[in-house]
Amino acid sequence: MNTPDRRLSVAPMMDWTDSLDRRFLRLVTRRTLLYTEMVTAQALIHGNVESLLGYDPVEQPLALQLGGGDPEMLAKAVRIANGRGFAEINLNVGCPSDRVSAGRFGACLMTEPELVAECVAAMQGATDLPVTVKHRIGVDDTDSYADLVRFVETVSAAGCRTFVVHARKAWLSGLSPKENREVPPLRHDVVHRLKADFPHLEIVLNGGILDLDAALPHIGPTDGVMIGRGAYETPWILAAADARVFGDPTPPKTRRQVVEEIAELAAQVVAEGQPLARLTRHVIGLFHGCPGAKTWRRMLGEDARQPEWNGPKAPELVRRAAAQVPADCLDERPAA
Repeated sequence: MNTPDRRLSVAPMMDWTDSLDRRFLRLVTRRTLLYTEMVTAQALIHGNVESLLGYDPVEQPLALQLGGGDPEMLAKAVRIANGRGFAEINLNVGCPSDRVSAGRFGACLMTEPELVAECVAAMQGATDLPVTVKHRIGVDDTDSYADLVRFVETVSAAGCRTFVVHARKAWLSGLSPKENREVPPLRHDVVHRLKADFPHLEIVLNGGILDLDAALPHIGPTDGVMIGRGAYETPWILAAADARVFGDPTPPKTRRQVVEEIAELAAQVVAEGQPLARLTRHVIGLFHGCPGAKTWRRMLGEDARQPEWNGPKAPELVRRAAAQVPADCLDERPAA
């Protein structure tokens, strides 16, 4: 069983980290572990498997995140996913949305560590891939450090060796999913303490990390860092990840090189019959902080919806939008 390198990963984010976003991110970083959007076990069992699990091989290493709270259904879902090249199967025990809680999975499962352990054991029985768990530091009033320790002890006893810990608690009533990402205070110290108390487990920190400078100090006190919105909204922060995190000697690309690869990807996307805007919505943050970034965003956010660009001219739109950015920003190479 090959274990993926989890020193740096991009969080699974619903409606964001789809296959086209991941294909784009692979133009920026080759080594960072990527995750699918969460796929529910029920949807996978009863739905279109290719639509839910299909991806381009360039996206590897790629982890699949599943949602569910029924051990038997999760095992069935894992068996469906087997053999499709995923690096790991991750169980979502952190999502705080009402829809997820109503389905008895996500963060609400933190109050039922024995059930999570049963789910993990069933999933492991259906695959040779690593089965990991992503969770919060607490939920509602089950939020003491002793509660967190009990959860990790119980689930690790079932065989889980990797825990991705969002360093905020979740409030399942009173806060929206968006507020749950922002309102509960960040407690990175709790995740550090968890690693110190469970040195034999792999503990990955998630929550509030927006760039590599913020991530690197946590790699050591924990085994790795997962970046969420920062990687999506400002994807260029990952351009130096292969060198700075993984020690890859390959020189980082310039934005100009990435733009040309985006243009080539745009041609592939429209040739596949997909609207260009499905790709361009993911790349509009590439020039965050650069002069001309607003025009780049407008052209790829609005013009990409026009019929004239949803054909052979798709690459031209990408190049025209990039031409609005000064050369020094296009040719800047991130510091390794």
